[in-house]
Amino acid sequence: MINHQPLVSTIIIFLNEEKFIQEAIESVLAQTYDNWELLLVDDGSTDSSTQITQQYAEQHPGKVHYLEHDKHQNRGMSASRNLGIRNAQGKYIALLDADDVWLPQKLEKQVSILESQPEAAIVYGPTQLWFSWTGNPQDAQRDRQESLGAIQLDTLLKPPIPVTLLLQGKITPAGTHALIRRQVVEDVGGFEESFRNMFEDQAFFAKVCLQAAVFVESGSWDKYRQHPQNFCNVAQTQGQYHPTQPNSARLNFLEWLENYLSEQRIKDAEIWQALKTALLPYRHPNLYHLLKNTNYLKGKMKGLVKSLAQQALPAPIHARLRAKWHGAEYCPPVGAVKFGSLRRLTPISRIFGFDRGQPVDRYYMEKFLASHAEDIRGRVLEIGDNSYTQQFGSDRVTQSDILHPEAGNPEATIVGDLAHAEHIPSDSFDCFILTQTLQYLYDLRSAAETVYRILKPGGVALVTLPGITPAPEYNWSWYWSFTQVSAQLLFEEFFPKTHLKVETYGNVLAATAVLQGLAIGEVEKKELDYHDPSYQLLVTVRAEKPQTISSPK
Repeated sequence: MINHQPLVSTIIIFLNEEKFIQEAIESVLAQTYDNWELLLVDDGSTDSSTQITQQYAEQHPGKVHYLEHDKHQNRGMSASRNLGIRNAQGKYIALLDADDVWLPQKLEKQVSILESQPEAAIVYGPTQLWFSWTGNPQDAQRDRQESLGAIQLDTLLKPPIPVTLLLQGKITPAGTHALIRRQVVEDVGGFEESFRNMFEDQAFFAKVCLQAAVFVESGSWDKYRQHPQNFCNVAQTQGQYHPTQPNSARLNFLEWLENYLSEQRIKDAEIWQALKTALLPYRHPNLYHLLKNTNYLKGKMKGLVKSLAQQALPAPIHARLRAKWHGAEYCPPVGAVKFGSLRRLTPISRIFGFDRGQPVDRYYMEKFLASHAEDIRGRVLEIGDNSYTQQFGSDRVTQSDILHPEAGNPEATIVGDLAHAEHIPSDSFDCFILTQTLQYLYDLRSAAETVYRILKPGGVALVTLPGITPAPEYNWSWYWSFTQVSAQLLFEEFFPKTHLKVETYGNVLAATAVLQGLAIGEVEKKELDYHDPSYQLLVTVRAEKPQTISSPK
């Protein structure tokens, strides 16, 4: 047993499950990990399962809870799970289908994994396909552990890998054998209630896996009851998985995911390619069957299309079709890149685009400050002027101060250099807006120490730093450019790691625009919003001084 036991909220939804639900509940009661609560969510049952679950709630007050929809309605699986989630109190969420059971060590093992894997949002492992519940000796021979294929077990899968594997059918972290961080469940908005009975788990896990990593364990801690009446078997019989069924549940899921990816502005080429492949049998059945009956079945569709196109089409048309098919991920062959106005040895503007409009990096700075506007409160210090304090602080600001390095700025309330600022009182400011300044200070460590010192306990510094940038030829005191790693290490010298959030903004197009001195209006918003961590145009830091003050490192 682990020493620290966070609460686990176990949710069992049910609809007319009088035959099996008692066994499911008993498997929760038998857990070796005892800090759990059980929420039994009735989806409008008309059999005795309502009375069975209410009796368990009466027998275990404070531990087992009975829930139902208003007027005992039938709302579907997703709405029922969301009802359980809204009433859950635990750090972790565990889902158990009413016709399945857990092995006794399920929660003990999986809580231990998530406590030791802070990056993981979910832990899951192979389930045990359970035929022997019938008591028939022949069925006992059919019991087996589900295979996860070539996936390496006891490993962390980071986005986008879990989503592409889910679309390929190689990974399905279904509810019964998963444990999930409740915060992540709430962050993605829970289950999609448009999915009443089918693919509700895949829609939910797709949302989660777009944001966070999955830990795939080798342990198997549940039994998945195989019987003709479970949803998967019924759906299989009705053709809901079949790729030639135009209104199949799987097609509904794939089309929902296509819309969701577009709404979330997901640009990852691997995910989109996996989705295109999954949609192929529904949208292009003839091509799908052609490929299925050739040697191109296993991932060779691109080769077939390329071969036919090269033989039948002129090279320029073929290139345009390839660009349209691959979208932003199209890589033109050597010699086919068209530079246009960018084929030049000097930038379009040498003053960051101020002569053409608002510089591109200002878009990211303001996006960062807007996302942390609630931190801009109380007494606020800003460099040079207080324009961002006024823009984002609203009526939360009670006093606005301006720091300027040299005398002569009539708006400045404090004059001094952050690296030599002993005259600024300690513990003075609730917020410090420090944008595009530290690159001018050679003694970065002293400046960061000052930032920590002058903040009040609980105060927040909102810092922006140049990453990919031209060094202005007219300013010889520009000393530094930054990366996410260098910014993290610099501020970790004074702020606890748990009180730091370091992020980056930008992509190759935005970086090119900055290097050429283009303005915000010359790049589309959707292009600016695409994030590629390899092109760190702007580095941002949210650093919070602890309420309990300790000496800087």
